[in-house]
Amino acid sequence: MQMAHVADWKKDTVAKLRNIIKDHKTVAVVRVDRIPGVQLQNLRAHLRDRMSFMVAKKTLIKLALESMKDEKPGVEKLTDILDGQAAILGTDMNPFSLYKILNSNVQPMPAKGGEEAPEDIRVEAGETSFPPGPIVGELGKVGIPAAIDKGKVIIRKTVTPVKKGNVISRDLALALTKLEIFPFQVGIALDGAWEEGLIYRPSDLDVDMDAYKQDLITGAQLAMNLAVFTAYMTPKTAVPIIRKARIQALNLAVNTGILNKDSSDLILSKAYGEMLALAGIMSAEALDEDLRALVAGAAAAQPASAAPGEAASGEEAATGDGGKEKEAEEEEVSEEDAMAGLGALFG
Repeated sequence: MQMAHVADWKKDTVAKLRNIIKDHKTVAVVRVDRIPGVQLQNLRAHLRDRMSFMVAKKTLIKLALESMKDEKPGVEKLTDILDGQAAILGTDMNPFSLYKILNSNVQPMPAKGGEEAPEDIRVEAGETSFPPGPIVGELGKVGIPAAIDKGKVIIRKTVTPVKKGNVISRDLALALTKLEIFPFQVGIALDGAWEEGLIYRPSDLDVDMDAYKQDLITGAQLAMNLAVFTAYMTPKTAVPIIRKARIQALNLAVNTGILNKDSSDLILSKAYGEMLALAGIMSAEALDEDLRALVAGAAAAQPASAAPGEAASGEEAATGDGGKEKEAEEEEVSEEDAMAGLGALFG
């Protein structure tokens, strides 16, 4: 039985496709439907430095993918995704970066007529660049109200000549092109990508990178807080955990009166403040001359520090006594706390 002859150009094409698959970390199948030749060449030229790209018949692409399944396990699954006019794309970028770059390299394309509108097409009111002429009637014919004003054609009001999903007529397509309204965007559409044995579909790759980055930052912060709170020691958490423990130990030492080189100044300051608070509620006859001077100095300092707040409150300034009563209430301490303060001060 005579074997069918395989054309040399088919062998060459499969060999080139295999090289693209073999030489790159990421392999993708893409669609180039509806991309005019000029736009496709522009896109290929723009992306050439970052990826290899080859349009071929789907049967040849399938042969190339299936022949590489031993070297790149799972890559043959891309054959199930092939659709439309297909191409193989190889790159060393990860699939997420590839998807983002392809989506950012789309080009506007005018309507030809007969297509469905991808969205509501609006024509804004305002001046055009056209001089008076047949264009007025052409625009009016497709539902775009035009008139002549000061020697130029104007659009009298904003209109939507075609809604999303409705067919764009040939006459409307010509009018939109003249107004430089291009309702379509053309680009290389990624249908699927392979990397390290995994297949990624567009739904997997359509990620808001800014939101994803913020989620990572928030997650790292929450993880750090949890690790520090639970004293989970790692190279990253060791310093915050030790710093937190030192603050807690110092706070315990101050509140329990344990004297050491770090806590002594704080304990004395605390005792000094409690002593002044106690002296402030005692009769003046019970205080010696030095204590009376200290109490008077503290009382004089408090209104000065409170002056900005009092100036901002007209009601308190008018009554005069309200603010002082509030301060007195805040300064009151229990007799037990006051005696503890004197004990800490005088031993």
